[in-house]
Amino acid sequence: MTVINKVGTRKETPFRFDNVGSFLRPKTLKVARKAYQEDRLTQEELTLIEDEAIRDLVQKQKEIGLKAITDGEFRRSWWHLDFMWGLNGVEKVGVDNGYKFEHEETRAESARLTGKISGEGHPFVEHFKFIQQFADEEVIARQTLPAPAQFFAELQRPENAETTKAIYPDTEELIADIASAYQTVISELYEAGCRSVQLDDCTWGMLVDEGYWDWASKNTDETVESLSRLYVSLNNGAIEGHPEDLAITTHVCRGNYHSTWASSGAYDTVAEILFGDEKVDAYYLEFDTERSGGFESLVNVSDDKLVVLGLFSSKVGTLEDKKEIKARIEEASKYVPIERLCVSPQCGFASTEEGNILTEEEQWNKLRLVREVAEEVWGK
Repeated sequence: MTVINKVGTRKETPFRFDNVGSFLRPKTLKVARKAYQEDRLTQEELTLIEDEAIRDLVQKQKEIGLKAITDGEFRRSWWHLDFMWGLNGVEKVGVDNGYKFEHEETRAESARLTGKISGEGHPFVEHFKFIQQFADEEVIARQTLPAPAQFFAELQRPENAETTKAIYPDTEELIADIASAYQTVISELYEAGCRSVQLDDCTWGMLVDEGYWDWASKNTDETVESLSRLYVSLNNGAIEGHPEDLAITTHVCRGNYHSTWASSGAYDTVAEILFGDEKVDAYYLEFDTERSGGFESLVNVSDDKLVVLGLFSSKVGTLEDKKEIKARIEEASKYVPIERLCVSPQCGFASTEEGNILTEEEQWNKLRLVREVAEEVWGK
């Protein structure tokens, strides 16, 4: 494997050594959140504990060498629902069934409409202001959000579809309001100093999954192509007109809950539209197992975009073999030039507050390995 050295040095997001965003919640935070849910702790008391946990997390991220820091999603229960609940016109609801994962099912919660959607005054903006204070000449603060397409898909769940249709009989109006709400939130984040937004998106993992289409073929007239074009159009509409110095990336996932997964399938059937037409700066892509297929589909990534290869698993503490990882980077470079490649875990370590089944020490050891590989491939 050739070391690129200075040619490979990156001063802006994404970085050669990167991370998807979420971290395992420390025990003190889990205890505090449980106490809050049982009305034994006030919101103000919980916030102080969250603040302290995030300060400690930021220090650890800096020590490990990450150039983009997050709050670890420590103020959230879910990677996606908490954001949706923070939009105007949306409420938190209990539903009959959770999301289905391999041999597991999540808590049964969702986001349902109560009226027209808008994005002003979103609590995530205040959350970002807290993490932004730790940015400096060496690191930037990044904000992770569920992709607009993910929100749209949540509103189409069987438990929510009737309410969605009642409030938005015209789907085009729904799409326009989702895009507008995201534009508002992104604008407010930018004003707060944010220059790196990551849109997390599991919709593509479902689109490439045969099991999903076994269900969808009986319940929808949509096709892989029609939904792909809808999702890209919605995502693009939500980021249209964003400032040039705001980097917007997207993370494509196949599910990450308690070290299990929700879908399987190569990128091939969505690659042309997803990699060619979505107007993001980079893709964080899951490539830690054979469930993601090969690298051939990366040939569709347009020349102005980067790819962050998720070659390391956040689901297990076992460390990957450096030689094998480097060989896979070299293989991927046949389809995307190596100067446009970076590396990271395939997903966060705790997409929900339950977290994956590994220890905090294993989490940090995993990131140390990612950094070591990045430095050996691209130079320090």
